[in-house]
This record gives sequence, structure tokens and C-alpha cells, in this order.
Amino acid sequence: MKRWVKWVLGAGVALVLLAAGATLVGTALADRKAQRLVQVKVRPVAFPADAQSLERGKYLFSSRGCVDCHGANGAGREFINDGHGLRLAGPNITPGEGKVVARYTPEDWVRTLRHGVKPDGRPLFIMPSEDYNRFTDADLGALVTYVRSLPPQPGGAAVLELSLPVKLLYGFGAIEDAAQKIDHSLPPATPVAEGVTVAHGAYVANMCIGCHGPGLSGGKIPGTPPDWAAAANLTPGQGSAMARYKDTGQFVAMLRSGKRPDGTAVTVMPFESLRELNDVDAQALYAYLQTVPARPFGQR
Repeated sequence: MKRWVKWVLGAGVALVLLAAGATLVGTALADRKAQRLVQVKVRPVAFPADAQSLERGKYLFSSRGCVDCHGANGAGREFINDGHGLRLAGPNITPGEGKVVARYTPEDWVRTLRHGVKPDGRPLFIMPSEDYNRFTDADLGALVTYVRSLPPQPGGAAVLELSLPVKLLYGFGAIEDAAQKIDHSLPPATPVAEGVTVAHGAYVANMCIGCHGPGLSGGKIPGTPPDWAAAANLTPGQGSAMARYKDTGQFVAMLRSGKRPDGTAVTVMPFESLRELNDVDAQALYAYLQTVPARPFGQR
């Protein structure tokens, strides 16, 4: 056999062995990472049951992304299924024996929402707690109050089926779980007055960081199917998606319709929630996005 043929065969075998080894190591790392215990200091918040708090909680539930994973009635829903082994579904979070939240203590609600950690201390994989971490205590309490008031619905636990590529990326650190994305030492956000202001817009914009990144410069959303569009760059400058929206009206219209000013559809965005933003929140968000520092696309 010619020397170059032997070399090619040997290199091929080496690559196969290397890939197999990397798969075994990555899978083991992913399993260990998912089972680790995350220690966070949790302090409970009040869950007021007055009508105003319930109404505020209902608004937050419908406008801050909860419906996209848990459905409008809280019964849970599938939100990713790429047909290649990646399937994710939110759990039923309505009250009732056997439901995932049935035995939640006040601390468990805070641990889950604000820190991305399950009651048993293990990390949640897909919960966008980085978006909810900056909720004020009042808003967190109102949201939980509303969820606990939902009528019981049939439905089961979360579905977390990871394709091999996603599991390997998670194991090797390219994809972070909810608990990894959060600075757990931060105190709760300080309330700001609602209004069409940059300060209030910054508070609303916390709902965007899960997809667009802490710096809001977008890029591929880690863990999503390959055919999903990358999150847009919301910061000013060249390549910014915000250049499409010449004024507040055009931006708010996009949130309501899911279409850009030129009529083309925006994909991936959670418009089921975004269209529920009230005018004050939507306009304040636009005002804030005019002020954020420019960043190159994809730095997240």
C-alpha cells in the first residue's frame, strides 16, 4: 500500500477516534453541568392578592414572554422542535397536585424566576431568568400572584430533549444555562416611575437580553435550531436594525404587527408577547434603544 494511502487512512481513523472521544467527554460534561448544585441566597418577596397586583401580574405574564413557553393559560406548550432531536416545551405552571409548581415555597418562586435555579438547587436549562432577574420585588410578586391564581389546567412537566450538537455545546461551555447568565449578587432592581422615559425603557429592555444579549448587539441565539435567524443588533451604528425605524410609531407598529416598515416579516421574535406591551412600555423601550452604546453585531 502506498505511503500516502496509509497516511490518509491513519488520519481518518485518528479523526474518528478524536470525534468519539470528544463526544464522550462533552456528553459527560453536559450531564455533570446539568446536575450541579447552584448555591444562591434567596429572600422571599410579598405576593399581594389585591386586584391591582393581579392586573399587573396578568400584564407581565402576557407581555414578558411567559405565554411563549407556558401558553396563555399556563398549561405549557412546545416552543422548539427542529425535527433533529432538539425539542423543548414549557411545563404546566397552573395550580394543582402533581404540577411542577404544586409544592413551590415563596423562596422557590424567587429562586426559579430570579436565579434560574430549581427548588432542588439544580440549574434550569432554558428558563430566561436573565430577563426576570431585574424585576422589582413588586413586579416579581405580582407575576407570581397572577400565576398562582390561574385555573388548573391539564398538562405535564417540561420537555428537555437536546440534540447531540446542542448537548456538546452545553458541555463544552458554548451554551450557558439560565443560572450561568446571571450575576446572583445583584440586588433587586430599584423601582422607576412608569413613563415614556429612558429610565423606564431600560427597565423594559431587560426582557430583550435573553435573545439579543446583555449588550443588545444580537447574534446567533445559543441553543436555537440552525435555521433560526440571528437576533438583530439593537444598538446604534452600522448594521443596526433600529435604523429601519425612523420614529416611535414605526417601532411600535412592528411590535404590534411583526412586520418591518417595508412590509417584510420579522422572524423568531416573540410577538405573541410583544404585541401585548402597552404604549408606555413600547415607546419607552424605543427611547432607551436610542441611547445604548453602539456595539458590533454579534457581541451580545
